[in-house]
Amino acid sequence: MNNKILTFTLLFVAISTLTIRAADKPKITEVIIDGVAGFQDTPMQPDGKWHVHDPARPQSPVVTPGNSFSQQAPPPSDATVLFDGKDLSAWTDKKTGGPAQWSVADGVVISAKGDIQSVQKFGDIQLHLEFKEPSPPKESGQGRGNSGIYFMGLYEIQILDCYINKTYADGSTGGLYGQHPALANACRPPGEWSTYDCIFTAPRFGANGEVISPAYLTATLNGVVVQNHQAFRGATNWRSLGEYKAHAAELPLTLQYHNNSVSFRNIWVRTVPQVNEP
Repeated sequence: MNNKILTFTLLFVAISTLTIRAADKPKITEVIIDGVAGFQDTPMQPDGKWHVHDPARPQSPVVTPGNSFSQQAPPPSDATVLFDGKDLSAWTDKKTGGPAQWSVADGVVISAKGDIQSVQKFGDIQLHLEFKEPSPPKESGQGRGNSGIYFMGLYEIQILDCYINKTYADGSTGGLYGQHPALANACRPPGEWSTYDCIFTAPRFGANGEVISPAYLTATLNGVVVQNHQAFRGATNWRSLGEYKAHAAELPLTLQYHNNSVSFRNIWVRTVPQVNEP
């Protein structure tokens, strides 16, 4: 076989292989219902009513929050301060483990260049965090001001600019991503500071990796309860129901960069014990 025939044969095989692999990939089809972009080719939620990221799922009711609520709340004496406006020494780049690449200026940190995770690891915690969405807003749906808080790096409560901006309900601000929509849409306009105050309970696993108790989250957004001791169905992910895999009792907290420059300030946590006595 001469070189030209050999080259052609190898090229044909390569193209054929790529075509087969592309054909094997499931087709992802986005649908739009009442102005909401989402999916109906995803798994059904356990209640059997809605798909994951279903655009037909009802939007959370809009609730106008009060004034400043817990903005600039000073950390309690036993709190671990993760960002005090000065530097990112309490954080690392999640992918590389090196210095966090987000920018700090005027007491504010702005997301960029990948997710960051806390140097310290946590289990059950109380979290206070303040964020601000870019103004003027750009894009729509999931493309507007997207970020997220991942407890233990696995269990996300969504950050998104949902002020007069519809998206699939289980991906709205205050939602446990892909699982439970927020009880209310308490978003402030972009350019204004918002507050998250959360109580997270880590999951418990048995000796064989079985789930003894799921992860739970109680969360208020701008003083409005958006999750009430809600159980996670497992680690959160795009187009996924979520599932549990046994892991350590303490893991880092993660903040997401999702191609949007979201601002953060005044981030602190407290370790809180779980007491189950009646």
